[in-house]
Amino acid sequence: MLRLLQGDVGSGKTVVATLAMLNAIECGAQAAMMAPTEILARQHAEGLKPWLEAAGVTYAVLTGRNKDKEREEIIARIADGATRIIIGTHALFQEDVQFHDLGLSVVDEQHRFGVHQRLMLAAKGKGSDVLVMTATPIPRTLTLTAYGDMDGSRLDEKPPGRKPVDTRLISIGHLEQMADGLARQIKEGARTYWVCPLVEESEALDLAAAQERYEILQAQFGNRVGLVHGRMKPREKDEVMGKFASGEIDILVATTVIEVGVNVPEATIMVIEHAERFGLAQLHQLRGRVGRSGDKSYCFLIYSGPLGKTAKERLMTMRNTEDGFLIAEMDLKLRGAGDILGTKQSGEMTFRLAELSAHEELLEAARDDARLIIEKDPDLRTERGQALRTLLYLFERDQAIQNLRSG
Repeated sequence: MLRLLQGDVGSGKTVVATLAMLNAIECGAQAAMMAPTEILARQHAEGLKPWLEAAGVTYAVLTGRNKDKEREEIIARIADGATRIIIGTHALFQEDVQFHDLGLSVVDEQHRFGVHQRLMLAAKGKGSDVLVMTATPIPRTLTLTAYGDMDGSRLDEKPPGRKPVDTRLISIGHLEQMADGLARQIKEGARTYWVCPLVEESEALDLAAAQERYEILQAQFGNRVGLVHGRMKPREKDEVMGKFASGEIDILVATTVIEVGVNVPEATIMVIEHAERFGLAQLHQLRGRVGRSGDKSYCFLIYSGPLGKTAKERLMTMRNTEDGFLIAEMDLKLRGAGDILGTKQSGEMTFRLAELSAHEELLEAARDDARLIIEKDPDLRTERGQALRTLLYLFERDQAIQNLRSG
């Protein structure tokens, strides 16, 4: 199996992955789940703990934090098969980690891992199955082209009882009134994420923006405010996140480090400063941090005008819909598809003749056709294969033949 499971934020992908892992264990194999960050790996372990313990399944967490003797013990138990489920970060595919019999690899938030990293984990088992999960819904046309080698499954519903997140656009000029409204909500027990703006892709400037907002909010709310950012040590980050989860602090000021997978159901307010600087997929991920309980939740998108046409459309899309698949289609329309076979992620259509949004049916037929020719005539030696060679040459993609041969 090589399957891509797409499901919106909070749709229950972890439950599906756990059942798949238990299935592998029932057959006598081991299963591994790889998450992009230590916070997320440990959170998965916490969430799965009651289920696995009730089922009598042994598990371990392996991240960069495990050192020396502790790490050696965990690795030894993985190698002799005593540990059945292993949850961790990229530490899982280090050379010294040997599995007894890895039957299933689950890769969470696949867009955070390179293809090579996914393959390295899969290679730890003999013909092990791979389940790749993402909470960033990918437009169907992109799934066909970028992930054509994978089977696809979609979880397109949310658990019952989830209320829609009330999303509002607020001009930066009204920030102070919003902060006053926030104070009233916090008095009633609401917990709030406050995400600071992306500053021209500079981590140092992002940090400065977060630090400044933290100090301003601290002056108003005292020690009920916490700060997390990418430069903190994992332990410090966990400590602040723990305080936020337990209710010791009411407001968590953060850079986009909280974008993926952080789960605090009690948090009901998300404030995103300079929302016009974020992409649609990122805004959708951030909004997904709230609305995880039955309580009414809000997302405030703070923008500073004047807004360009694309930024305006992005923010209006966020206000009008919560459907991640719809948002992904809109994102594709606004940004362009990027270079699927290269490193560029967006902004430039790679097809010389096709347009993704207009030629969806043709793309499906083309993918099936391409798959068939690779199976039947991988060296392109038949008459049809020779014609395809000419076509690739005309489109200056003849190097693609060499790439195919290298797998």
